[in-house]
Formats: sequence, C-alpha cells, structure tokens
Amino acid sequence: MKLAVIYDSKTGNTKMAAEWITEGMGEVADVEAKAFFIDSVDEDFVKESKGVVVGSPSYAALMTPDIHSWMMNNGGKLGFGGKLGGAFATEQYTHGGGDVVIQSILTMEMVNGMLCYSGGGSCGSPCIHLGPVAVNSNLEKHNDMEKYKENFKIFGKRFAAKAVEVM
Repeated sequence: MKLAVIYDSKTGNTKMAAEWITEGMGEVADVEAKAFFIDSVDEDFVKESKGVVVGSPSYAALMTPDIHSWMMNNGGKLGFGGKLGGAFATEQYTHGGGDVVIQSILTMEMVNGMLCYSGGGSCGSPCIHLGPVAVNSNLEKHNDMEKYKENFKIFGKRFAAKAVEVM
C-alpha cells in the first residue's frame, strides 16, 4: 500500500519531520511511503496512495500560504476524496500555533472528502490527538527537533497501521 507525506518547509525542519513520519510508516508490513515537498510531488504516486499526511510550519499560527494554495489547487485532481488523511506541524517556539496548523490542514482534508486520522488517547502513550508538533531550536535554544523524532515516527507507524486496517 502506498502512503504519501506532502509538506512545505522553509528551514528544513518540516522536511525532517516528514522524513521521520515516512520512516515510521515504513515499519508497517507492505507499506511504501514517500515524502514530497510541494514543488516536487509525484502526482501518480499520490493518486495511487491510500493515505496522505500533510505538514506545514506554523506561519503566524496558520499553515503557510503555499501549502494552503497547494491543497486548494491539487486535492481534487490528486483524488484526495476517500483517502485517509493526517496532519503535522513544526513551529519556531513553544505555543507557536502548531495545533491550529494541524486543525486547519485536517479541515481542508475533510473539505476534500478525506477520512481524517487521529489515534487520540486510544493508542496509549504518547498521546497524539490530532497530529504531532515539533518545536525547533531556531528561536528557542533549549528546544531541538530531535526531541520530537520518536513522536513523528510513532505517528507514522500508527497512521500506516490504520490505513492498512481500513483502506
């Protein structure tokens, strides 16, 4: 089963998070997962995918205008309807709006007819309700993307397992 992770990244942090999610997805048997920057999406791969996870850095507590436009312009032609959807975010400082970014991505996925994934508390610890968020060290030197790596991998594995189960 194919699963796609599509992201926008300004400093490389969201790209790193996307790669961690695909790494986690790859731990599930019979799953082929690939991550794509919005300017280099393999459209055929996404059309064949049963699930798509979209990620964005927080930009004024919202998804970036680029990922918003990309989703508006491509969700229909890439057949998002009926696919399993998920979301993730990165932010430059604690409480930087990552949860709002995820909610807005999930809303756009639902508008495109996707079935949105949340393991919530049902999967145990770590509890990842809507999607994982990482805080980078660009502005907060005490933070570091690596601190969040395992949560992104776990989210990817859980998403892939659910996709295999329901798709």
